[in-house]
Amino acid sequence: QVQLVESGGGLAQAGGSLRLSCAASGRTSRIYGMGWFRQAPGKERRFVGDISRSGATYYADSVKGRFTISRDNAKNTVDLQMNSLKPEDTAVYYCAAALVAGRYEYWGQGTQVTVSS
Repeated sequence: QVQLVESGGGLAQAGGSLRLSCAASGRTSRIYGMGWFRQAPGKERRFVGDISRSGATYYADSVKGRFTISRDNAKNTVDLQMNSLKPEDTAVYYCAAALVAGRYEYWGQGTQVTVSS
């Protein structure tokens, strides 16, 4: 089992920045990739970006160039740096862990990000 806890959500103005963190515990040695997803009100959960154990990253087009994912394997943490925030970035953000590439099995509880115009 893997447990994930997000932190760092909150309120930001358009154009501002926020940094989210996700701490993993449990059988972290089995984690292959860690990702971030988000769910806006009334919409489906969507992929934001992810990072493999080797550090390779992949982002959704909607956040490419604005968001950056980093990972500290020694601390079992993954961060999401969000810059140039837009009101459409408002959502609950979830951290997820995959033991197999692309298969996210473990999820955090989510953290709210609200961007005002």
